[in-house]
Amino acid sequence: MPWPTTFVLQKEEVDENGDANMEGALIARDKVGVQDFVLLDSHTSEAAFLNNLRKRYQENLIYTYIGSLLVSVNPYQELDIYTVSQMKLYRGVNFFELPPHLYAIADNAYRVMCNEYNNHFILISGESGAGKTEASKKILQYYAVTCPTTEQLQTVRDRLLLSNPVLEAFGNAKTLRNDNSSRFGKYMDIQFDFKGAPVGGHILSYLIEKSRVVHQNHGERNFHIFYQLLEGGDKDLLCWLGLERNPQKYTYLIQGRCAKVFSINDKNDWKIVRKAFSIIDFTEKDIEHLFGIVASVLHLGNIQFEEDSNGHAIIRDGSQIKWISKLLGAHLSILQEALTHRKIEARSEEVLSPLNVDLAFYARDAVAKAIYGRTFTWLVNKINGSLANKDSTQKTVIGLLDIYGFEVLDTNRYGLFLGFGVTWGYRTFLHEFLSVPSAQQGKFCINYCNEKLQQLLIEMTLKAEQEEYELEGIEWEPIPYFNNKIICDLVEQKHKGIISILDEECLRPGEATDLSFLEKLEEKVGDHAHFVTRKLADQKTRKSIDWVDFRLLHYAGEVTYCAVGFLEKNNDLLYRNLKEVLCNSKNSIIRDCFLLSELDNRRRPETVATQFKNSLTSLIEILMSKEPSYIRCIKPNENKEPGKFDDFLIRHQVKYLGLMEHLRVRRAGFAYRRKYELFLQRTKIFIRFPKTLFATEDAFEYRKHLLISRLQAKYKGFLGKRAYQKKRKADFWRSWDIFCRFINGFINRKKPLCPENRDFVRLSQYHYLMKLRDHLPKNVLDKSWLQPPSILEETSEMLQKICMRNLVRKYCRGLTAERKVQLQQKVVTSAVFSGKKEGYLESLSQPFLETRLKENDLNPKVLQLIRGEIIKYVTPVIKYDRNGFKARERLLVLTQSSAYVVEMAKIKQKIEYSTLKGISTSNLSDGIVVIHVPEDNKQKGDVILQCEHIFETVTKLCILANKQSLVKVVKGRRIEEAQNVIPPSPSPELLAGAFCASSLRFRVGSGKEGTMVFTVGPEPQVFKDKTGQLTVVRPQLSPGKHLVLPPLDLHLPGSPGGTETPPRAGGDHPVSVTCMRCQPRENLDENQSLFPWLGTERSLQDETSPHISPGISDAIGLL
Repeated sequence: MPWPTTFVLQKEEVDENGDANMEGALIARDKVGVQDFVLLDSHTSEAAFLNNLRKRYQENLIYTYIGSLLVSVNPYQELDIYTVSQMKLYRGVNFFELPPHLYAIADNAYRVMCNEYNNHFILISGESGAGKTEASKKILQYYAVTCPTTEQLQTVRDRLLLSNPVLEAFGNAKTLRNDNSSRFGKYMDIQFDFKGAPVGGHILSYLIEKSRVVHQNHGERNFHIFYQLLEGGDKDLLCWLGLERNPQKYTYLIQGRCAKVFSINDKNDWKIVRKAFSIIDFTEKDIEHLFGIVASVLHLGNIQFEEDSNGHAIIRDGSQIKWISKLLGAHLSILQEALTHRKIEARSEEVLSPLNVDLAFYARDAVAKAIYGRTFTWLVNKINGSLANKDSTQKTVIGLLDIYGFEVLDTNRYGLFLGFGVTWGYRTFLHEFLSVPSAQQGKFCINYCNEKLQQLLIEMTLKAEQEEYELEGIEWEPIPYFNNKIICDLVEQKHKGIISILDEECLRPGEATDLSFLEKLEEKVGDHAHFVTRKLADQKTRKSIDWVDFRLLHYAGEVTYCAVGFLEKNNDLLYRNLKEVLCNSKNSIIRDCFLLSELDNRRRPETVATQFKNSLTSLIEILMSKEPSYIRCIKPNENKEPGKFDDFLIRHQVKYLGLMEHLRVRRAGFAYRRKYELFLQRTKIFIRFPKTLFATEDAFEYRKHLLISRLQAKYKGFLGKRAYQKKRKADFWRSWDIFCRFINGFINRKKPLCPENRDFVRLSQYHYLMKLRDHLPKNVLDKSWLQPPSILEETSEMLQKICMRNLVRKYCRGLTAERKVQLQQKVVTSAVFSGKKEGYLESLSQPFLETRLKENDLNPKVLQLIRGEIIKYVTPVIKYDRNGFKARERLLVLTQSSAYVVEMAKIKQKIEYSTLKGISTSNLSDGIVVIHVPEDNKQKGDVILQCEHIFETVTKLCILANKQSLVKVVKGRRIEEAQNVIPPSPSPELLAGAFCASSLRFRVGSGKEGTMVFTVGPEPQVFKDKTGQLTVVRPQLSPGKHLVLPPLDLHLPGSPGGTETPPRAGGDHPVSVTCMRCQPRENLDENQSLFPWLGTERSLQDETSPHISPGISDAIGLL
C-alpha cells in the first residue's frame, strides 16, 4: 500500500567550491521559501502559494517545482544562472538533487529519452512577456553545449541555433507589451541518434499574422525584417531593390509611429541574419529573390489608387509598380491590370470587371499578405530542409512547444479578450479596432487553441493520474477541477460546433452576411451554457454585449467576439487574376509558393478556421504520442520592472494555469513516479509529514556543523600557535636589521643616493608624497606648496608645475562659451584701461551684457535704414553737439561694420570702422568718450559721447572695429594735487585752472578743432567755458564726507524729468549729478546710473550725511 504523502530525504548538494547554496541552507527557509510547492504545509491555501512564490522571487530564485512541473517567474533582468559552468553542474544530475532550474527540466527529459528510448516534448506556456521565448532559447543552448557532438554534427547544431534569428526576423515584431513578440506559433522537434547527439530537427509553424503586414496598431511595428533590411542593408543592395534607408517613406511601416525602438538594434540583427543565411545553406539566388519579395511588399504599400471619371480605380504614378514588376518578374501591364480589375468567370467566358478605389486597396493588401504569408511558409520549409537528417535509422526526439497563453485586457471592443501570450506565437494578434475585420476571427482561433491545449494538459495530468490511482485500487479522494471539453465541443463539434456553422454559412448559396451567421449561432447553439448573445442575455449582461457580438465563457474567463468580418476572414480569398500573375512570376520563391496547379483546381479551398482546426488536431496527436514535461511561465507585473510582484496579476495567472489543482493532485498522489526498484535504491528514510522532514534535516545540519566547528577550531589553534612562535622569532631579527639600516641612512641623509641611505631616502620621499597628496593647491590662485626635503627639491618643482598645469587645464575646460566670451572681452578691457582709468577695478566683477537695448526696442525706420547689417550692441548715450556742446539723448548702435548715432527714427551719424582714427577718454570716472573720424565730406566731425557703461561700450567698439591700439586715455589731475592751489574763495577761472591737468583735441567740423579739458572738482559738470573749451568735471570728496543730492537730474535742454536752468555766459549748461565717489567702494558697480531718465539711477543717501546744495561753491567749502 503506497503512502499518499511520502517524501524522500536526499543528500545535500554543494557547489564546486564546497559552499552550500543559499537555497539549500535550511536556516534561510523562512526567507527564501521552499523549492517545491508540494512541501508547503498549507498546500491548499492560495495565499500560502503566492507567499512562497513572492519570497523566492524577491531573492531572485525564479524557479520553483510542483513535483516535476517547473514554475518560472520572469525576473526582467539578467541573472548569472545560465553560464556554461551551471550547464555542466546540472548535466547528468538526478532531478531533485539541485535547486529548481530550467536546465534540470531539459536534462531530465534528455536522460529519460536516452535511457528509455522514447520521445519527449517540453510544453512552455504562459502570458506574453512571461519569458517563454528566452526559456526556449536557454533549452536549445543547453542541448548545444552539453550533448555529445562531432565536427560533422557541429553544423547541425549551428543550424538549430541560427534558425531562431531568421524566424524571429520574419515572424517577430514589436507589440505594445513585447519588443520581440512572435507573431506565429512554433513547434520544433530536435532529433537525436542512439548516442544522444543532435543530428537534425524539424519545425512546424502555425497561423502567421499576415494582417500585420498591412496594418499595425499605434505603438507597434511591422515584422523586424523590413527595418533590418533598411537599416543594415548596404547601399548597392538597397539601390538594386529600389529602396531608401528611411522607413518613414513606406506606408506599411509608419502606421504604428515607432519605426525606431531603443531596445532593438536592427543593424546588428541584420548582420546575424545574413550570417545565419550562409550557415543554413541559402544560395545567393535564394537570398536575392527573398529580399526582392520583402522589397516588393514595401513597394506594394506605396501604390496609391485614384478614381477616374467613371469611378474606377487607376494608378497614375507607376514608379512603384515598375519596381514590383522587376523584383517579382511579372509583366508590368498585366500586373497593373490585375490590381485594378477583377476576373469573373461566367460559364465558358471570362470577364474583367474594373474595381473601385476601395476594392483596389483591398486587392493590393490581399496580395501583400498572401505573398508574405506564403514566403514565410517557404522559409520554414527551407530551414527544415537544411535541418533534415538523411540517415534512415530510428531517431528519438525532444519537442519544444511555446504556445498561446491567455491574456486578459480591457473590456468590449478593444479588449476583455484572452489573447496571444505566446513567445513563438501571439499576444496582440488582433488589430485594436473593429475597423479591421480579420481581428475577431483571429482572436477566436487563438482562444480555441488555448482551450485545446488546456484540455490536453487536463487529460495528461489531472484526469489521467486520478484515473490511474482508481484503476490500481488506491484509496483516493477525487480532486475537483474544471474539464473544458464542453467548451472545445462547442467550438469544434461536427455539424453543431461554431466552426462548422461558420463554414456552412461561408459555403451556402445565396447572400450570407455576418448577421446571418450570428442568427444561425443563436439558433443552433443558443441553449449552450457557455454561449450568450445580446438577444439571449439577461438584463444585466445585455449592457456589455453589442448587437453584433457573441460571448464565450472560456475556462479562464469570458471573451466577447464581434461577428463583423468573420465570413470575409474565413474565406481569405485572393482574386484569380492576381493569383495568375504570381503563378507566372520569374521569382523562384514566388513560383514555389503559387503553383500553376492551383489555377486548374476548381474546388473551393478550405476555410481558414478549418485549416487551423486540422493543423491543431495534428499537433495534439503529435503531443499525445510523447512524454510531457511542463514549464509554466508567469509574468510578475505589466511594466517589465525587476523586483515588482503584482499579487492580483499573478493570482489570476495561477488560477487559469491550474497550478493549485496541479499542486493538490501532486500532494495527494505519489511524490515521485519511478519504478519501485529504482525508487527503493535511492531511499534513505521515509517521512510522512513535511514538518518532520524539516525538523530532521535541521537537527542533522546543526549537529554536523557543530562537530566540524570543534575539530576545525582545535586544529587551527595548534597551527596558529606554531606559526606565531616562528614568526615572532623571525620578526625580532628583521626589525633589528631595519632599525640599523635606518639609523645609518639618517647619518648619511645629505649624501647623494647610495646603498647606505637608500632606504631612509625612499621612506622620506614616500612620506613627503603622501603628505603632499593631502596638501595640493585647490585652485589656480592658491600658490601654497609643501616644502620638500633637499633631495626632492627638483622633483617637487616639477610636480608643482604639473599640478598647476592640471589646475589651469581643469579651469579652462570648465569655462562655458558665454564665460569665455566674457573673459575675452575683459582681457581687451584690461589691455586698454588697466592702471589708466578710475573705476576699472570696480568694473571687474560686473559682467558685460550682450546689449543694453534689444533690437526690437529700436525704431522700425532705423532698422530699415541699417538693414543688411547685424546689430551687435545698442546702448543709450548723451551726445554733445558742435553748437555750444548741448547735451542730446541718443542711441549708439554697433553693427559688424559700422557705428551709428541714432535719434529716434533718424541716423544722425554713421562711422565705418575702417575709417575710425581713434577713441579717446579720460582717466577719470566721467563717462566721456570721443570717437575720432577722418576729415572728409561724409563726416560732420568727431563724436563726443557720455556713456553710463564706459568700459563695456569702449570694449565692444574696440573688438568690433579691431582697433584696440587706437584707444587713448587722457590723464587728469586729482583733487589732492589741486587742493594746495585753491584759495578760500576761488574764482571760476582759477578753479578751472587748478583742476585742469590735460586736454584732448577733437575736430568740430571741416577745418575746425576744439579742446576738451578733463578735471576733478567739487561738483560734476560738463560745460563750455568762456574760452570755448568743453570742460568735464568729476567730483572728488575727502574721506568721511558724503555728498547727498536730490534724485539725480541732468539739467539739459529737453531731457525728460529734468528742469532747464538758465544758461550761463558762454552758453554752457551746468550738469548736477549724484556723487558716487564718497560711497563705499563695494556699493558701486558698473551698472550705477548716470542718466535718471533711463530709469536706472540709484539713490546714494546716508542718514548721517549732511544735505548740501548742489552749487560748486558749497562743494569747495565742504572740501
